[in-house]
Amino acid sequence: MIEYLSIERIALTIWEYDISYIELIGTIFGMLSVYYAAKPDIKTWPTAIINQFAFFVLFFQVQLYADMFLQVYFFIATCYGWYFWRRREVESRVFVLNHQQRATYALVLVLATLTVGYLLQDIHTWFPGIFTLPAAYPFADAFTTVASIMAMVLMARKRIENWILWMAVDVVAVIVYFLKDIRLIAVEFIIFFIICVFGFVRWRQQLTHTNS
Repeated sequence: MIEYLSIERIALTIWEYDISYIELIGTIFGMLSVYYAAKPDIKTWPTAIINQFAFFVLFFQVQLYADMFLQVYFFIATCYGWYFWRRREVESRVFVLNHQQRATYALVLVLATLTVGYLLQDIHTWFPGIFTLPAAYPFADAFTTVASIMAMVLMARKRIENWILWMAVDVVAVIVYFLKDIRLIAVEFIIFFIICVFGFVRWRQQLTHTNS
């Protein structure tokens, strides 16, 4: 059974691209999770957990270490989001950040991306027994990691700005994943971007309805 976790274990081939079982499972449940989040529907959280496990295993094998560590954080945030969304008073409400909060998030995003990027550049020299190869695209990987952490917090708290961050993450991720030749996940993030636009519009309508 454990051999199905390897990216060398191929489930199917599309247009001469081999898709591993772990990539296929992660992709399917990732799309389900984002679809449910856009509705919004609480089923986004259990489907996210399956996606996180699959991507943790996958990213380790393609040396995207920041993305790998990110899945651990996602799991913790998912548990929190699942709990928060179950509270009746927030089931049908959407919230928005004020100007000061937005400025703070933007500053933290820039500083944290630079810091994490510099750290990722040398992680293979600090822990050569674990990370045998240098991190691929450390600053792009750092941006998607930091922005995803922020977006996950905002989503768990039902702040509409989460969709803007997710869209930025999707654009960068598509480029990185195509360069790393994990094309199914790259296509998945194109679909994610489209769903994020839908989610932003849907949540904005809900926000307008609540405020009225």
